[in-house]
Amino acid sequence: MRYSIKKITLLIILMKFSLSIYAQDSLSLQPIAHKDSLITRDDNLDYKKLIVPVSLISGGVIGFVIPEIKKYDVSLRNEVGDHRLNNSKLDNYTQFIPAALVYGLNIAGVQGKHNFKDRTIILATSQAVSSAIVIPGKLLIGRERPDQSNNMSFPSGHAAIAFSTAQFMFREYKDSNYWIGLAGYPFAIFTSVYRIINNKHWATDVLAGAGIGILSTELAYWLYPKLKTLFKSKSVKTLSMISPYFQQSYQQKNFGVNYQLFF
Repeated sequence: MRYSIKKITLLIILMKFSLSIYAQDSLSLQPIAHKDSLITRDDNLDYKKLIVPVSLISGGVIGFVIPEIKKYDVSLRNEVGDHRLNNSKLDNYTQFIPAALVYGLNIAGVQGKHNFKDRTIILATSQAVSSAIVIPGKLLIGRERPDQSNNMSFPSGHAAIAFSTAQFMFREYKDSNYWIGLAGYPFAIFTSVYRIINNKHWATDVLAGAGIGILSTELAYWLYPKLKTLFKSKSVKTLSMISPYFQQSYQQKNFGVNYQLFF
């Protein structure tokens, strides 16, 4: 039990260390200038914003080529299984909590960076980018899950969603209330760790998923000003609609919200 807890703790520390580096970089990038220039610079895809997600993705990928990392994956899975840690289905829900908190806080009067329409488009874009990476990755790589239920283990979709929503919360609140911005990460880490405890993913799966999630949100914030400019026209009328969805596939149940923009 002691060794399995140590390894899981090591994984959590690695995630927290990576996020702390990202937070420091984000603080160092804050411009001391006019508000308009702050928004412009903050939406730029600076290479420093890619260090953490690329590092996490790389940490997951090297598990395929370095025997020691493969052994770590198997060893951690075996120890978690031997000690029969309590499983939980909460990871199916905690992945969405950071995004829900953003909307809840805005309803409560704690305003983030964007209004309802803008942040919903950004969130939908991040999920679209994440899915465009995760789903083909699962199909092409075909890694078997630890519980041998299917060959859709790498990368972790739950971790990708959890960290994309946590990063979304961070980006929305880091300028107005930095500590609120960080509040989504514990839910993301909880989701990722329980994907391992529930025997659904290897540790390297969740590392890669976490990186993809952060990267997807960063790309969404970078793309949004360009999308907004593209569709901005006085002669074009737009209609937006938000609706819930439920999907069951690959022995998993997923739910969330769809945002549609008609123009």
